[in-house]
Amino acid sequence: MGETVYVGNAGVDGAGNAGWLLGHFAPRGEIRHSTDVEVKWGVHPPGETRSRWATGERRTTLLVLIEGRFRVELPDRTVRLAAPGDYVVWARGVDHSWYAECASVVLTVRWPSVPGYRVDPPVLR
Repeated sequence: MGETVYVGNAGVDGAGNAGWLLGHFAPRGEIRHSTDVEVKWGVHPPGETRSRWATGERRTTLLVLIEGRFRVELPDRTVRLAAPGDYVVWARGVDHSWYAECASVVLTVRWPSVPGYRVDPPVLR
């Protein structure tokens, strides 16, 4: 049986996996391995944007602003997160992209944890 408690630092632990801390991608047997949920600590420099739109999404997503200003682009609207604690939730099937208006930190929770959604690294505009 694997460990039942894990203590870490989101910035350190996420650095090797594009910010992702918990999900299907963690080694089996680790407490951070899950097919139910994924958690990401996203640290984004000003002007960073998703390399391309996420389409055909099969997960529900919650994105919470920790600091900075962050835009989430959705098919029918743009959501601007400007105050710590601002958040947006979108359902399965909703295409999306994002843009860091200034240096930003966001916490993303997606469920379920589904393999095959890796995209090119974000780009600076």
